[in-house]
Amino acid sequence: MDPLLHVTVGGLLKNTADSFTDREAVIYSAESIRYTYGEFYEETSRVSKALMGLGISKGDHVAVWATNVPQWLLLQFATARIGAVLVTVNTSYQASELHYLLQQSDAKALFLIDGYKGTSYPDIVHSMMQSSSASTYHPLPELQHLVYIGKHQAPDNMMSWQEMMQYNSAVTDEELLEREAALSPHDVINMQYTSGTTGFPKGVMLTHHNIVNNGYLVARNMKLSEKDKLCIPVPFFHCFGCVLANLACVSAGAAMVPIIEFDPELVLQTVQDEKCTALHGVPTMFISELNSETFSSFDLSSLRTGIMAGSTCPIEVMKKVMESMGMSEITIGYGQTESSPVITQTTVTDSVERRVETVGKAHPHVEVKIVQPGTGEEVPPNTQGELCTRGYLVMKGYYKMPEATREAIDEDGWLHTGDLAEKDEDGYVRITGRLKDMIIRGGENIYPREIEEYLYRHPDIIDVQVIGVPDPKYGEKVAACMIIREEASLSEQEIKDFCKGQLSFYKIPEYCFFVKQYPMTASGKIQKFKLREQALNWISETAK
Repeated sequence: MDPLLHVTVGGLLKNTADSFTDREAVIYSAESIRYTYGEFYEETSRVSKALMGLGISKGDHVAVWATNVPQWLLLQFATARIGAVLVTVNTSYQASELHYLLQQSDAKALFLIDGYKGTSYPDIVHSMMQSSSASTYHPLPELQHLVYIGKHQAPDNMMSWQEMMQYNSAVTDEELLEREAALSPHDVINMQYTSGTTGFPKGVMLTHHNIVNNGYLVARNMKLSEKDKLCIPVPFFHCFGCVLANLACVSAGAAMVPIIEFDPELVLQTVQDEKCTALHGVPTMFISELNSETFSSFDLSSLRTGIMAGSTCPIEVMKKVMESMGMSEITIGYGQTESSPVITQTTVTDSVERRVETVGKAHPHVEVKIVQPGTGEEVPPNTQGELCTRGYLVMKGYYKMPEATREAIDEDGWLHTGDLAEKDEDGYVRITGRLKDMIIRGGENIYPREIEEYLYRHPDIIDVQVIGVPDPKYGEKVAACMIIREEASLSEQEIKDFCKGQLSFYKIPEYCFFVKQYPMTASGKIQKFKLREQALNWISETAK
């Protein structure tokens, strides 16, 4: 087993820039922006010095509220090089969510674009700052800098990127080197806020050591090298983008090919035009690409590998990606933000069965055990329990939330994921559901994943999410929310007939809802708690 890397994010980039100076590092295909590793390193030096000139010190928190724009990528490496903590902001956030994050994270600076999906970021910030002085929101005494990185002229109360960049002349190369020399790989460098499906979002504190090594080990499992080009449609604000994509590429010398905002046709076009060899995505992204009307017109023959992760990966979708997109070496990654994020991953040499039916084995330097929920006792192989992990990958903790940290990480250093899983004799893991998602119907434990996997076999079902809805007699009943092919016509009874004789009677959906889309986080995770709310509304409407 090779040793872990003992290097900062900036040190990793420097090593790669020295080794692959003239290799392409960043390609924004649609925007015609290209950097070699040498050029990218120099540009991050300029941004690093500008941030220092602006007054950003080691340990200061810098928030970025943007899609996958080039400045986001530059800030990821520049903040790391000066020891500032990058605070990633979900692109779907609205005013109260943004204010909570800025206040809870003690952000000193906020970088923002024009907006996303009809939401104006400058308008939100402007109204929020006015409300802070009018007591609608608590003031933000730490927030000193608002830097606009959009496409238009900077609003009156904000600095433009170009204005900020002028500050780099006040800082010498020697001062930047001195700052970098003072950093430790064990410093917190990245703070990501969990989705907050229950309670307030928590700021997950990750170190250089956490994310550098996770990206490095992910790249090793994909056999990523300087010859690869990775298309990145997943958002940077999520670990999938900034670790599994950006840091994995930098650790291997591969080219990053970001998509600013996900669009299935743009992804397919970019893969074709740039001859990308790898592609990342959550299952919903791959489903959108496979079902694009123009899918068959694109040449995807360059594709070899990539990662499907972010939520459970349907077996039938995996098979289609391998067959129709030519991604014969695609891997599945499993983890969570608190674990930097990947805990287990399949490899390119695993059998097809292993790659579609499991989430692989624990990474090197990572421990995994399956325990009985409640007792914490380790269970035998092929027995369901809660997955726990320990090793270099476990977060430092939740920012300013010591009690929540103690709930997540026990006194022996094990991170409790809240995910239900089984591990076989060879160490391969199957994720069977979330502790919170488990449906209990009349005393029977039902795991949505099993029903979802079966329903994916129906030729007219594109996507399916199974949830539990309250029932006065049984406690809960099963509901299936499905997206079906446009030309198809399915009824609730046909779905029940499809399940009859294949699933136990209590697992057959009591309710079937046909939907056009699911409520999602900006990172592509389906929000089952919102689906439950919608389902309850549909049931009550039907009952009237």
